[in-house]
Amino acid sequence: MDIKSFCILLIPFLGTVLGSACVFFMKNGMSDRLQRSLSGFAAGVMTAASVWSLLIPALEQAENMGKWSFVPAAVGFWAGILFLLLLDRIIPHLHINEDKAEGPKSKLQKTTMLVLAVTLHNIPEGMAVGVVFAGFLSGNSGITAAGVLALSLGIAIQNFPEGAIISMPLKAEGVSRSGAFLRGALSGIVEPIGALITLAAAKLVLPALPYFLSFAAGAMLYVVVEELIPEMSAGEHSNIGTVFFAVGFCLMMILDVALG
Repeated sequence: MDIKSFCILLIPFLGTVLGSACVFFMKNGMSDRLQRSLSGFAAGVMTAASVWSLLIPALEQAENMGKWSFVPAAVGFWAGILFLLLLDRIIPHLHINEDKAEGPKSKLQKTTMLVLAVTLHNIPEGMAVGVVFAGFLSGNSGITAAGVLALSLGIAIQNFPEGAIISMPLKAEGVSRSGAFLRGALSGIVEPIGALITLAAAKLVLPALPYFLSFAAGAMLYVVVEELIPEMSAGEHSNIGTVFFAVGFCLMMILDVALG
């Protein structure tokens, strides 16, 4: 892999880093309304990316199976859902604005479990970039370099508010600005790592690429439905989250169609 390709894989992580840096420029914590807006935007981007960048290419690559072409997409989709469900069960984590941690009982600090919650979000995003990049490198999947770039940019845009969502509450919990930034940024490091691992695995079994694509889609949609939608719909101003969901969805759709 050349430097240019590696930089594309780092784009989503850069979005998390820049978002986490908001802790240095925003004096006060985010309002509930802003937090719902950002959660809705992130959910919209991830939903559109799951459909246009992952599920549709998976279905197209299985067209030679005729009426059974849905099988790889359906199997991979459910595998992704179950994988994230398993991680939810075995990794202790705490969501924003929640007092009760999920997963096994743990003596970890609250701030650490907040970071773990966002890290869980980022795992399927890294996998998505890796598997789409593998499809491009295969040369016969119909996935273009522009399509890979569109997905990376879309996830990076989604990661910017996500980085702020984790670093700002950490500061409000009493963590120093630099500490909050570092933890927020490190929550995104799993993305390039996950992308590289998935890229390596997908290159070894290219015939299974439709399964990998839909696996990433299932994992991403699990995060959207399980965590982001409840966050964007909570409270008095639930409609603002819905509006920003539409904004994020439309933006990712435009990026994928225009650049793909």
